[in-house]
Amino acid sequence: MIQSAEEFVELRSSSDPAMYSRAAHDQAPLEVWREVIARHPDLRFWVAQNKTVQLEILAFLAGDPDRRVRSMVARKRSLTAEILERMSFDDDESVRYSVACHRNTPLAVLERLAEDPWSVVRDRARTRLADRRSRGEPGVGSS
Repeated sequence: MIQSAEEFVELRSSSDPAMYSRAAHDQAPLEVWREVIARHPDLRFWVAQNKTVQLEILAFLAGDPDRRVRSMVARKRSLTAEILERMSFDDDESVRYSVACHRNTPLAVLERLAEDPWSVVRDRARTRLADRRSRGEPGVGSS
């Protein structure tokens, strides 16, 4: 377990693959993640990349000013429908695309993204809706 912001910084900057890997896989308490975000804003992307980072931290980072951080968050498997819905309005196309691809994206969000201004997002959302329709998922119309 990562015990401090300083330890996370050390792990991320290590040339030892085992230590570097710990930065991506080891758990840390909420307070540690909050301290990393506050004191080392250049590491927010790597906080979001951590495989065990808590949903509360991901929800916070979903509104990060850096599109790379938001895009990383949008690819996390554990996201809730609420976070995905909020992120579906993101100004950055890559974030909206990740939402359109996400397995937990609600039907209503996919339907809205099927009308997205960027054709790549629009096409992905339409494909996902067609897949859900072909599986006969409830609430998926034939529009």
